[in-house]
Amino acid sequence: MVSSVPRLVIAAPSSGSGKTTVATGLMAALSARGFAVSPHKVGPDYIDPGYHSLATGRVGRNLDAYLCGPELVAPLFAHGADGCDIAVVEGVMGLYDGAAGEGELASTAQVAKLLRAPVVLVVDASSQSRSVAALVHGFVSWDPEVRVGGVILNKVASDRHEGLLREALDSVGVPVLGVLRRAAQVETPSRHLGLVPVAERGSVAVEAVSAMAAQVAGGCDLSALVALARSAGPLAGAGWDAGEVLVSSPPPPLPSPTLGFARAGGPPDGLIVAVAGGAAFTFSYAEHGELLSAAGAEVVTFDPLRDEELPEGTAGLVIGGGFPEVYAAELSANEQLRKAVAALAERGAPVAAECAGLLYLCRELDGLPMCGVLDASARMSERLTLGYRDAVAVSDSALVGAGTRMRGHEFHRTVVEPEAGDAPAWGMRAPERRVEGFVQRGVHASYLHTHWASEPGVARRFVERCRTS
Repeated sequence: MVSSVPRLVIAAPSSGSGKTTVATGLMAALSARGFAVSPHKVGPDYIDPGYHSLATGRVGRNLDAYLCGPELVAPLFAHGADGCDIAVVEGVMGLYDGAAGEGELASTAQVAKLLRAPVVLVVDASSQSRSVAALVHGFVSWDPEVRVGGVILNKVASDRHEGLLREALDSVGVPVLGVLRRAAQVETPSRHLGLVPVAERGSVAVEAVSAMAAQVAGGCDLSALVALARSAGPLAGAGWDAGEVLVSSPPPPLPSPTLGFARAGGPPDGLIVAVAGGAAFTFSYAEHGELLSAAGAEVVTFDPLRDEELPEGTAGLVIGGGFPEVYAAELSANEQLRKAVAALAERGAPVAAECAGLLYLCRELDGLPMCGVLDASARMSERLTLGYRDAVAVSDSALVGAGTRMRGHEFHRTVVEPEAGDAPAWGMRAPERRVEGFVQRGVHASYLHTHWASEPGVARRFVERCRTS
């Protein structure tokens, strides 16, 4: 199979240059012109893909060479871009910035090479003129395998400023594909973990994406950008498929008697896996739901801010990341649902909780009662914990067998005390050695975000535990 979907990677010299504005605006502008646009994001970030989805009407997908391995980047891209007219990939940090101490691994440059995609460099041109040529020349020449096909100049002050920038760039030989002035209406609000997610902004987010589209359409050469995307080389190999990878993955072992599980008969009809959603739990990778479905579960989303009961027939529960600290009062006030979650966990049903889910399962969060599944207390902290992690499962659980090695990502400004239970979830191998998280009965709760496409047996094992708990 060969994928020939036209594609562009939107990169920048550094964070804060305007990648999200340009990438999201370009997605929306192309969608408005009738293109079926496939949206992608380099790295582990959950928030930007929400804006991409709003711009395109399609699921935003992540391409992370650290979490999933370089070998899965092209298949995951092909899976998301199947049937689309064009794909836009937003980069992460600076073009050549990757996992700390790992060379180019997980950098935008590496993903661009894996996708054989041309790069458009978004440059914050404020406070410079002729120096922009030196900056662009450096990025173009640093790695000959990365093809920088054009530049978009952002935050240009005036026509005269634009003229100086264009004159300087003439010597570099990289075409200017767009010039954007400062525009307050396209700026998106931030807080302690970055941009405010789309789910929390409602119509305001829609207006912001529309403003981004108008700015990009008015300041960029869309025809030239599409032509550049069409110059991308073909990608050989099959697209990722949840059903196929589950068939090829080893079957999970039967539930361990020491965990209090007993094997039941065949799978129950309508096996329900409830997944927390809504404004408080916005962090998830699309492939997780696809893998759960391929493993035989019916995935049903519920909102812990509004729903007072779990979906009828819930056999397992997935609570991903998000911002429970922002909604602690509302989550605490929904006592009926908190009790339902606690009862589900008490009877041994599988519960997978990541980061925000971990906080929700604690006894309290910032002094407010939570579900009380874990004998631990959570609170906000001034310290940001951020970075990739190389981890190994310490305890046998509903997600993984002890000894399973996975790569993940931490991103939070909260602290859970104690950090780990009697049966920890993970032992961190890097960047520092420590144990973290909780495994008790069917519960697996941890700060670590993982991408199940890297280890599809996770979904298969979880659904199997749902059948046998």
